[in-house]
Amino acid sequence: MSQPAQQIACVYNPQSETRMAEVLAEDYQSIVGDSLAALEAHAGEATLLVLDLTTGAAAPPAELCASAKQEHGFAEVPVIVYQAATAPVDTMACFDGGADDVVDDSMPAADLRARLSKAVFHKIANQQLQSRLQQASAMAFSAMSDSSDLGVNIQFLVHCHSCNNLDELAMLLFSTLEHYQLNCSLQLRSTFEVKNTEPNGLAKDLESRLLWELKDRGRYVDFGRRCFMNYGCVSLLVKNMPEDEKRFGAIKDNVFALLQGTDARVHSIDNSRLLEMERDVMKGMSTKMQNVMEQVDERYQQVMRRCADLVEDMAVRVDESILFLDLTEAQEETFSNIMQSGVTAISELFNEGIKIDNSFRKLVEYMNNTLASEEAHSVEALKSVLNRL
Repeated sequence: MSQPAQQIACVYNPQSETRMAEVLAEDYQSIVGDSLAALEAHAGEATLLVLDLTTGAAAPPAELCASAKQEHGFAEVPVIVYQAATAPVDTMACFDGGADDVVDDSMPAADLRARLSKAVFHKIANQQLQSRLQQASAMAFSAMSDSSDLGVNIQFLVHCHSCNNLDELAMLLFSTLEHYQLNCSLQLRSTFEVKNTEPNGLAKDLESRLLWELKDRGRYVDFGRRCFMNYGCVSLLVKNMPEDEKRFGAIKDNVFALLQGTDARVHSIDNSRLLEMERDVMKGMSTKMQNVMEQVDERYQQVMRRCADLVEDMAVRVDESILFLDLTEAQEETFSNIMQSGVTAISELFNEGIKIDNSFRKLVEYMNNTLASEEAHSVEALKSVLNRL
């Protein structure tokens, strides 16, 4: 198989006169130079480099090979060492220097062309193999990256439930987004406040305004490498989305899952704060009721003492009046019994009221003590409160 005629072979020869150009003429366009520096301009288009050392060389073949590969731009070009058959050559040193083959001038022209073509074919095959390996490596890396992204998202969803306020939740989200190497601005809209923040904890006016104005424009709003993502009460501005379309879509999907978890946690934090407010209201109402009960109890005791005094005073006056009335002993005794029964009945009525008042006071005190505790209450304690109501 012959090479295309347009392929270029660079030939190095210190004397600028070489028969190798004749061997290559059938398959290649030969460019001959007396130094590697003179051939360096053609390194990018060369298919083959032949070091023709049949007339002698200023440096060993291994050094010339290394110089061509490392200093003169022939790193990706097959290098062939062509020597006189009688000249000694260290083949291993040449291969270590980067030579692909070593031939001599005793070989027929057809064999030389075959050896040169073989070196070129090996190079092409290695390039194709390297390309396939790179593709396989890219696919493996993509799979590993997807797996890593999933693990990061799961960790965020697990740990976000330990965030007790919007600041902690925002910092956790930013630390998770660092895995994707994204530069973002965040807006969280809770029932109690609107939180605008950057990874440094501060807010930027322009980004905050854009996030507010675009929060109802759909899930995604793209501006070049900038992307606005909205879900529920969460809006995120990503300022450096990747140019690769596949990675662009993957980041959209993965980050959107984070926004869904963030939105759920924001609602959970709101519900928790609402419950705390309701508890504070109940605590305040219980304290206020206890104060009112103390005032009512004090006034009740005053009224009870005044009533008792009035009844006793009335009984004394009746007893004193009986002495001046012309009543029989039986009538006086009947009158006294009636008055004594009245005093006894009023005393019993007041005592019954005191019992009712004490029971209600104990209930209010129990409720107040229960609500005043800052610790979480057990189910049994809450059931006990309900049973007392």
